[in-house]
Amino acid sequence: MRFENVGLRYGMGAEVLRDITFQIEPQSIQFLTGPSGAGKTTLMRLILLSLKPTRGFIKLFGADSASLDKAALTALRRRIGVVFQDFRLLDHLTTYENVALPFRVQGREERGYRGEVVELLRWVGLGDRMHALPPVLSGGEKQRAAIARALIARPELLLADEPTGNVDPGLAHRLMRLFIELHKSGTAVVIATHDLGLMEKFDEARRLVLGEGRLHIYD
Repeated sequence: MRFENVGLRYGMGAEVLRDITFQIEPQSIQFLTGPSGAGKTTLMRLILLSLKPTRGFIKLFGADSASLDKAALTALRRRIGVVFQDFRLLDHLTTYENVALPFRVQGREERGYRGEVVELLRWVGLGDRMHALPPVLSGGEKQRAAIARALIARPELLLADEPTGNVDPGLAHRLMRLFIELHKSGTAVVIATHDLGLMEKFDEARRLVLGEGRLHIYD
């Protein structure tokens, strides 16, 4: 993914992001950080192409975002795993069914993926909650389910917005190890976080720091 001189404004107001130029290489990992209101979630939405820039150029998986029709955009997004702050679990589906959803969208038969889904749910501590519906899950359980759903299909790019915000430090560290292993297996990972202590434990990741609408990169 590549950004060149990207800017974004809402309506006629001042630009909230300006002159954003950077590149995310395959099999890389980076933390996206900055003060509250700096635009981390906005930048994640630009990467996902759920927002269009006011100016500049975004290229995703070799495709110019400005030239994509709806079908092509949908196909590209299926190569991205996303962990949103609001989780976006489907309340009428069980934890297991929510995590298996990417495979169902691909048209795969359950017998081909059931073991993989169950194993990942156990790994994130939800082995005894796989048949529960989201309304009865705690915030931390919902977060772990959302992370499992984002990871299950081994996406080429993972975007995680504050993925460890509702879990205890021990589980946060374990989830981070999972992200590290995912990136080593070939996935590019972008993690938005306020947790400076967590970042300091994983020096293999570069830092993308947003401040006053601009992006600063520290390798």
